[in-house]
Amino acid sequence: MPDSIIEAKIFNCSQSRELAEKIAKKYGVDLGNVITSTYSDGEFQPSYEESIRGTRIFIIGSTHPGPKNLMEMLLMIDAAKRASARHITAVMPYFGWARQDRKDKPRVPIAAKLVAKMLEAAGATRIITMDLHADQIQGFFEKPVDHLFASTIFLPYLRELNLDNLTVASPDMGGSKRAYAYSKALESDVVICYKQRAKANVISHMELIGDVQGKNVVLVDDMVDTAGTLTKAADLMMERGALSVRAICTHPVLSGKAYERIEKSKLEELIVTDSIPSENKSKKIKVLSCADLFAEVMYNVHFNKSISSKFLM
Repeated sequence: MPDSIIEAKIFNCSQSRELAEKIAKKYGVDLGNVITSTYSDGEFQPSYEESIRGTRIFIIGSTHPGPKNLMEMLLMIDAAKRASARHITAVMPYFGWARQDRKDKPRVPIAAKLVAKMLEAAGATRIITMDLHADQIQGFFEKPVDHLFASTIFLPYLRELNLDNLTVASPDMGGSKRAYAYSKALESDVVICYKQRAKANVISHMELIGDVQGKNVVLVDDMVDTAGTLTKAADLMMERGALSVRAICTHPVLSGKAYERIEKSKLEELIVTDSIPSENKSKKIKVLSCADLFAEVMYNVHFNKSISSKFLM
């Protein structure tokens, strides 16, 4: 039977149920039936409650910490392999553990590569994800990786704002490539923040490279965790004469004092996707769904159509 007419089914990990329902609706199928049994000590076991033999299945689940989310994805992939699914695609809107993509000091792990190897060992035949923390993570896999860009979601929203004197900013040197890509699409200037960390999530010093006087600034980053970098950058830019500062961050990790910092900051708006389920505790946060993007890519993957437009800024 040709691959193009193999039945496709969509299942979800428990942490991404709401997003998976949106994706399945847009795709045009019902969400598959999977249940999870939990033992008293916390061990859990997912179970497919319908036949998946010979099918292509998409398993939707972001792997943000804690470790339960990654473990659930691995168990669901393994269960699908043992149930004779023909193609097993891990759809990971947020690829967790990606900040550990290199050895930045002695005697530390490269967690992103370890996760890649575990997904492949479990039985994943393809990975679909969005806005990886570092592009080189794709090279950790021996299986195909479709790395989508949330810019296809954010750029139309930014253009609708019709901001004058728009300037795109990166909150750190590592995000400069992303900022330049957005600036090219929006035909705007670019500024970059240079920061030094005392330790993880603690900034000791930040300086601005570029002029924001009289500009409406849009900060661009792949994720917002404690919001320390983002809010400090926004406050610095307002001090340097910016008219307004808003931020685009694909993945709303929002841990620690993130909401408190966002509320107290000079950020006008924080625009995120629903790649990670989160409680929206701030009126400043605008959530744009990535469901349409993933549904379209999954459909095209299943029917062997091009998805190259989703890799472009």
